[in-house]
Amino acid sequence: MPLERIGSELVKHDLIAGETERAALAKRFGLIAIDRLVARFDLHRDANSPIATGRISADVTQACIATGEPVAQTIDAPMAIRFVDLSVIDAEDLELEPSDHDEMEHDGQAVDLGEAAAQTLALALDLYPRSPAAAAALKAAGVIEEHDMVSGAFAGLKGLLDSGSR
Repeated sequence: MPLERIGSELVKHDLIAGETERAALAKRFGLIAIDRLVARFDLHRDANSPIATGRISADVTQACIATGEPVAQTIDAPMAIRFVDLSVIDAEDLELEPSDHDEMEHDGQAVDLGEAAAQTLALALDLYPRSPAAAAALKAAGVIEEHDMVSGAFAGLKGLLDSGSR
């Protein structure tokens, strides 16, 4: 959206990703599919920086980390993004303190709401999607679940007990 169209008054803007955009994003993020992606923004300018707040919602399919089987996920995630022109900000003036908004760069001409939605989607994805068969596949592969791990001074004794009880 062109910067000159973003003022101090809230403007609502909705993006609905089409089939081509969803396929490109699925490929970009290594997903099996994105069946739906909708972003609803409230845009305004605050102290010369455009700000987009709102939500994304999506239906995605990822591959299970253990079996490769499809795992469906519905995403409903908030977003709050401040768009900054890094070419006009002195590196010494850049704040490194946490804020209420994520920051994305703009080119001085327009903000890319599609990219804002894409990055918000990427951050909302399950990092370790698991199908119902994942636990059995991981166990068969010898992966120990965290709650089965024993650590500390008696970890070696557990191994001796386990081997002696067979």
